[in-house]
Order: sequence, then structure tokens, then C-alpha cells
Amino acid sequence: MADKKKEKGAKTPRNVESVQKLYRMEGNRLVRQKRECPKCGAGVFMAQHPDRVSCGKCGYTEFKKV
Repeated sequence: MADKKKEKGAKTPRNVESVQKLYRMEGNRLVRQKRECPKCGAGVFMAQHPDRVSCGKCGYTEFKKV
């Protein structure tokens, strides 16, 4: 039996398409496309639902007015 081990430190590449959905280029700067959570701060985006926006990390929710 041959021992096959994973290479230590080998990481999978980041999904480029998901990063492109969060940011957009304007000239030489990146612009965030989604809202950020006011409680968690920068880097934590809020999910957009038809009737609300919510944070998956802390549970903060804002309901949209109809």
C-alpha cells in the first residue's frame, strides 16, 4: 500500500466569480456593491432578500418599506 498524503499548505483558489459580485471597478478603485452590516463593520456584507436585508453573522435585519 502506497501512502498518498496531501501536500501540506496546498490551498484551493478563491472563487473569482463570487468576489466579482461583491465589488466593481470604477477607474482605479474598488466600489462595494452590497451594503455592509452596521454592527459587524467593514467586510461583512448583508444578504438582500425581497422584503429585507440581513446579516448572516450577527442576525441584524432591516425590513424594506412597501
